[in-house]
Amino acid sequence: MTMAPLLGAELVQKPLQLYRYLLRCCKQLPTEDIQQHYRHAIRQSFRVHADEDSPERIQQIIKRAIEDADWVMNKYKRQK
Repeated sequence: MTMAPLLGAELVQKPLQLYRYLLRCCKQLPTEDIQQHYRHAIRQSFRVHADEDSPERIQQIIKRAIEDADWVMNKYKRQK
């Protein structure tokens, strides 16, 4: 099983798409505790940025979140 980011990362354009994408990534993590930790972090981050209205800033956040997800997935892939 590969733990690279899921296909479709390049299609993420909107915050809700990002949220769903990140939750799908969580399902690939090795244990329920790790999955729960990252699901909580994803929810918290969305709450923090919920009032963001700048399209440029939203795209920056999406790009960074996908890069971070890539890093997390590779981190756990290497531990196997």
